[in-house]
Amino acid sequence: MNQDANNHDDQDKATTEEDLASAFVRDSEVVEEAEEEGRKIRRRGIYLLPNLFTTSALFSGFFAVVAALNGSFGAASIAIFIAMVLDGLDGRVARMTNTQSAFGAEYDSLADMISFGMAPSLVAFTWILQDVGKTGWVVAFLYVACAALRLARFNVQIGSVDKKWFIGLPSPSAAALVAASVWTFHNFDAEAFGFKILMLLVVGAAGVLMVSNIRYYSFKDIDLKGPVPFVVLLAIVLGFVVISIEPSVMLLLLFGTYVASGPVLALMRKLRRSTR
Repeated sequence: MNQDANNHDDQDKATTEEDLASAFVRDSEVVEEAEEEGRKIRRRGIYLLPNLFTTSALFSGFFAVVAALNGSFGAASIAIFIAMVLDGLDGRVARMTNTQSAFGAEYDSLADMISFGMAPSLVAFTWILQDVGKTGWVVAFLYVACAALRLARFNVQIGSVDKKWFIGLPSPSAAALVAASVWTFHNFDAEAFGFKILMLLVVGAAGVLMVSNIRYYSFKDIDLKGPVPFVVLLAIVLGFVVISIEPSVMLLLLFGTYVASGPVLALMRKLRRSTR
């Protein structure tokens, strides 16, 4: 009798543990409302493929901070560029596979804050801005705060602005400018006081441009699926060849030109309106 009672108690205990485990899995699932074919549905779980790219981008941003703390500033800068590539892929993969979700959008925004907000600021601060004293960490924080504001504004403006343009400098481009500057100047051992002031200006300007109302071309109206002339492919190949010669310098020139294009075009539009 006692043995049967013990077996019964063990079965009840196992059943209770299974129920608790099932309840935990059920309660921890992501449930969101989506609209398909004009009707709202409740969807459980998350899409794996696009979130894998987002997680990889997040890891690259975290690795950049760790590498900078260990003094590997070249590796830290490269990690930020890798995060930039992965961040560009997750959205495209989600659209191509029809796996967009509200969870993915929020997760991507949080990952961007680490990879393009915290990481570039800490890499620049660890390398040279800390030598400037209080001004260095104030400018580094300014960049982080502007990145957060930029991402928040972008999230609330989705669907209400022209997709052809970004309002303010995109955070990945700002991060690329800072990372390319650190990579280039560190390779040339440029640690004189003048370069410290230059990095202050680069980091501060990148932060301010992110929260500005200056328009930047988004390249979203380019049709990647349609046919293009052969010369376009040739130009892309030549671009890769040129960048491979001196990656840090070429990437700095590339993203420096893009960052400068916003204020230059805005000034040209203002002068054109004044002339009229």
